[in-house]
Amino acid sequence: MTWFSDKCRPRGTGEYDKFYGDGIYNCAGCGTPLYKSTTKFNSGCGWPAFYEGLPGAINRTPDPDGRRTEITCAACGGHLGHVFKGEGFSTPTDERHCVNSVSIKFAPPNSSASS
Repeated sequence: MTWFSDKCRPRGTGEYDKFYGDGIYNCAGCGTPLYKSTTKFNSGCGWPAFYEGLPGAINRTPDPDGRRTEITCAACGGHLGHVFKGEGFSTPTDERHCVNSVSIKFAPPNSSASS
């Protein structure tokens, strides 16, 4: 189930693109924890970028064109964005999860939403 449009928001317009606070990014639809802030990096793409999600939190489905892989919340099926591999970023996984800010909600440490 997609709880909002799976279309990308305009580049550089999301609230989390240049935000680097310490905490957890949860699914905006169901609250499931998706990403640790320590996996967020500046990819220069104009959308929040992470190099890996929390174990079991994210599903991957190749797009029909084979160029991208859609990522969705494993709990509710909400569209998060796309994942790209092999772009040469110096991250442990050489992956870039390009995520729409509207699909995630940040929770600082010790908040009820970061548990």
